[in-house]
Order: sequence, then C-alpha cells, then structure tokens
Amino acid sequence: MLSDWYQGQVKHLIPLTDILSGGPSKDGIPSIDAPKFVSVSDATFLADDDLGLLLTVGSDTRFYPFRILNWHEIVNDTVGGKAVTVTYCPLCATAIVYDRTISKGIAEFGVSGFLYQSNLLMYDRLTDSLWSQATAQAVVGPLTGEKLKAVRSDVVRFSTVQEQYPTARILSTDTGHRRDYGRDPYEGYERDSGTYFPVRKTDTRLHAKALVYGIVVDGKAKAYPLTTLQKNGTINDDIGGVEIEVAYDAETQVVTFQNSEKGEEIIPLYGFWFSWVAQYPETELYSR
Repeated sequence: MLSDWYQGQVKHLIPLTDILSGGPSKDGIPSIDAPKFVSVSDATFLADDDLGLLLTVGSDTRFYPFRILNWHEIVNDTVGGKAVTVTYCPLCATAIVYDRTISKGIAEFGVSGFLYQSNLLMYDRLTDSLWSQATAQAVVGPLTGEKLKAVRSDVVRFSTVQEQYPTARILSTDTGHRRDYGRDPYEGYERDSGTYFPVRKTDTRLHAKALVYGIVVDGKAKAYPLTTLQKNGTINDDIGGVEIEVAYDAETQVVTFQNSEKGEEIIPLYGFWFSWVAQYPETELYSR
C-alpha cells in the first residue's frame, strides 16, 4: 500500500487514489543492477526477430532484449561512462532509456509495484520518489515535478544487431535471478484490445495495442503509428506550427524524429496506443 511508503502528507502530481497495486510488492519484480553481457555470437538464446532496446553511448553499444526485460523491467547500467536506467513496461510496451542523474545524485531505480494508467511507476533508491516511466516525471514523493533526461535508444530486432552492430554486447540471461527467459509471461496480450488495469481514457482511432511512437513538442502531444511510418518512410509534419521530420529506416527499423527548424533530435516514446492516450488524452494522431 502507498501508505507504507509515506507517512502523513506527501507531495504528488497525480491523484493518489489512481495509483494501483500491480500485484508484486516493492522490488517483487527485481531490477537488474549488476548486468552481465555476452557477445552477439554467444547470444544463442535469442531469435532473429526478438525485439529489444539498442543503446549506443560513444563507442559502447548494448542490446537489452525484451524477453529479459519482461521479467525485470529496469536495468541500471553504465554505458560509455554514462549512468543510465533502461526501462520497459510490458503492460504498455513502453520502452525508453533515461539518464540516472537526478538532483540528489546518481540514482538506482527499482520497480515499485505500483501502476498509474496501467504504466510502470519506478522509484529512485535515493528518495523513494515514484516516477512515471512513460512521462519521465516524478509524480509522488520528495522529488515530485522533477524530470529525467531521456537518452537516445532504438527498438530493433536482434537480426539488426547481428547485421549492423556485430560488436555490440547483449544483456545476458545470467541475471542472478531464476526466471524462464524462454517463456513470455504476457503471451497473446498484445493481440487483445483489453488491458489488465483500468485507464482514464480510451480512443478507438487505433487498436488499443497498435504500436506508436509518441512525441511532445511545446506541450503538444502527437502519435505516429509504426505501420504508417513503415509505409511512408519519411514524413514531414508540424505540431503546433513546429516543423517535424520523421524518418523510418526499413533496413534497421530505426525511427528518428527531428525538429526541422532547430535541427535538434526529439526522443520519442515507443509503446501501445492505449498507453499514450492514457498519459496524453488530448493527443493528436498522424493519419495520412
């Protein structure tokens, strides 16, 4: 219960009554805090079409398979000298990497056991503040309102890693925990339009589990269906008058967003449509 975390009044950005228990208690889903890696050739537990997060910092490239993240959701790592937390919420398919540097120092993050809008609420082990994985913001606790900085990463298949990044290091199944990484505990979930936990808003413009890339520009949210990106390749769009270029590389499956006016990259959030809508109810949807 949330009352076990905080005594008396607590700072918060979201209604405390909307925070639900996902079942496991604090750290019941264990983060990986001392990750081990293997070479591409030694990652025989992966199939070519296995998806995961590909992260490159400097000359250091690593791949974090979803089949492992399904069971752990968070990996605290240091890549190319940068302290990062690799995050994945299987209920929402939301996958993103954040810098672990917060106002109180370099934090480790863990799985709180709580959900908001069906999405993972992480906690930092310096202050026990709860953070929304989808919005990068601390939503309950001492650091409420603070935001994490996203780090560029890409959702790709293992075949892309084999072909394009042969020297990458692959997160090992030697995690220190006994889990059946050959089994998907969420098998079939992505085909059903239902969710395990309630969300405040649904939107039938897309199937609830359609995969999208979402961005927020000057406070305005917009989602781009993966199927649309695959069909179009390159898209020129605008959000609130800001020109955006979106590019999909069919060979690598990499999607990039750029503010055309500033020449700056925008880091998107990958995940299910229902989850994006739950976090950003007024979102626009690219549909050309």
